[in-house]
Amino acid sequence: MLEIRNLDYRVEARPLFEAASARIASGWKVGMVGRNGTGKSTLLRLIREEIASPGKDSPIRLQNGARLGWVAQEVAPSDETIMDVVLQADAKRHALMTESETATDPDRIGEIHARLLDIDAWSAEARAAEVLMGLGFKHADLSRATREFSGGWRMRAAIAGALFAQPDLLLLDEPSNYLDLEGAAWLEGYLRKYPNTVLIVSHDRELLNRSVTHTLALEHRKLSITPGGYDDWLRLRAAKLAQLESQRTKQAAERAHLQAFVDRFRAKASKARQAQSRVKMLEKMQDVSIPIAERTTPFLFPAPESKLSPPLLEIKGADLGYGANARILHNVDIRLDPDDRIAIVGTNGQGKTTLVKSIAERLPLMAGRRLMPKAVRIGYFSQDQLDELTAGDTLLEHVMRALPQGTPPAKQRAVAAQMGFSHEKVETKVEALSGGEKVRLILGLIALEKPHILILDEPTSHLDIDSREALIYAINDFAGAVLLITHDVYLAEATADALWLVKDGKVSSYDGDLNDYRTLVLSTDREKTSPAKAAASDETGDRAEARRKASQAREAAAPLKKKAQDAEKTMERLAAKIAALDIEVARPDIPPHEVRQRLKERAKFVAERDAAEAVWLEASEAYEAAVR
Repeated sequence: MLEIRNLDYRVEARPLFEAASARIASGWKVGMVGRNGTGKSTLLRLIREEIASPGKDSPIRLQNGARLGWVAQEVAPSDETIMDVVLQADAKRHALMTESETATDPDRIGEIHARLLDIDAWSAEARAAEVLMGLGFKHADLSRATREFSGGWRMRAAIAGALFAQPDLLLLDEPSNYLDLEGAAWLEGYLRKYPNTVLIVSHDRELLNRSVTHTLALEHRKLSITPGGYDDWLRLRAAKLAQLESQRTKQAAERAHLQAFVDRFRAKASKARQAQSRVKMLEKMQDVSIPIAERTTPFLFPAPESKLSPPLLEIKGADLGYGANARILHNVDIRLDPDDRIAIVGTNGQGKTTLVKSIAERLPLMAGRRLMPKAVRIGYFSQDQLDELTAGDTLLEHVMRALPQGTPPAKQRAVAAQMGFSHEKVETKVEALSGGEKVRLILGLIALEKPHILILDEPTSHLDIDSREALIYAINDFAGAVLLITHDVYLAEATADALWLVKDGKVSSYDGDLNDYRTLVLSTDREKTSPAKAAASDETGDRAEARRKASQAREAAAPLKKKAQDAEKTMERLAAKIAALDIEVARPDIPPHEVRQRLKERAKFVAERDAAEAVWLEASEAYEAAVR
């Protein structure tokens, strides 16, 4: 279907591809991975000839007659309906339907209708509706003009058009950035069943694991393709690196052996010929090259300066929205404790962002009470903040404003470096930063506030997989409460231990995990299980009562959970001290009297660890029994 052979390409002086080659067969679903800035989107532009390939003969060849499809940009705002613009994406059908309205020759009319039957044109509206509703549109939306939708929803319409047209090779560049968790889950299933070839650039680990048959990796300006999803590729890469390391070790031993022979016998006439032969062997021996791993700068959210008792925040009986005529959520009752890790789920438009904006005090409560200690600081990240950076100012100027007045310039640059920005990059104006760099800057500025509550509304849209992994570590190390809205299932599963469901104007705890929620989404028609109907069925009778009791039990048992977590941290701290003592005692130069002292300390730490373990075990079992 697609062949890339010895591709060389550079942007200005920076090479992106050097003799890069890959072959994609018909029917493969290929996920393309690589660090931000390595050239993934550039490769898609080269494939669709948006930019010219270097050289006389193009190194990129598409199968003869194959139709290429991609999402170029969002659908333009106009009076055309969402349904019409998606139907027009199938250019062949659209041309035949248009010609059928004006054709007068009976033979031509018959030929047109025969071709329309061949391409199943009469079921097109049903197929287009299925795609649009899978991506989150409601049935009533299909007849609305495109100008009535926001840019994000018009981009969804563009994605729907590309999927509906079913080209022979479909190119998708980070499509889940424009989708909610439900839409991303639907897209995974659709791509698995897609009848033709797909090449998708994505940093969504779960989508790459669930939807693709092969992984195309762009590393060190080379392309490599392997069977399986992202995790399969990681395992194969690790095995390859281990094999290279083993080969290099063997080669080093062989080189040392040959060199020793040369050094020993070069001066002896009787052995000179053999020594010279080994010199030639050394010269011909090619080094085993092991690619240097690219380092990802970690994220860091420091612990709050003041430790506060729970709850950090309570909202009771609140109505949330944007004014009397835009009330989105009703009678909201929520509580946040310092150790909460909560993912907020629900379809787009239900009020997830309204909820977190109200918690972050970006929106006033329309009714109800807000209870929060004055010392509580809230760090809030949203996609809107990417546009709030001050155009014309440098990255360093943003950092400088966030630090206390009088902070020395060297300290300002050190803080920027800790965020992951080089000495040269700090002088860059923010409008010239990539999306991922802007995310890093905003998260770094939030970290400087040392918040007690961290609210992250779709933080990963511009981050590559390694940066998302670094964000997971930072969230899990953070010593405060976290509220997370994300379409990245892997991120949510790795960080959240509870779900809030926003649906039908209500906020409630969801008694299940993300796999349960994904199963629910994929097993139901999104239009039929509208939020109102789903809420009505979920929250009736015994089930609603059971949820209420479970929520009360978790709240009552919160001190036990905290006790178990504190004991676990104590165990980890003591285990580290014991390990450090073991290393000291094993030193060959340590005096006997110090050995005796270290062993006494070790015995003390072991006793304290065992006591902490007993507390942890008792508290954990009591908590599990209380919430069972």
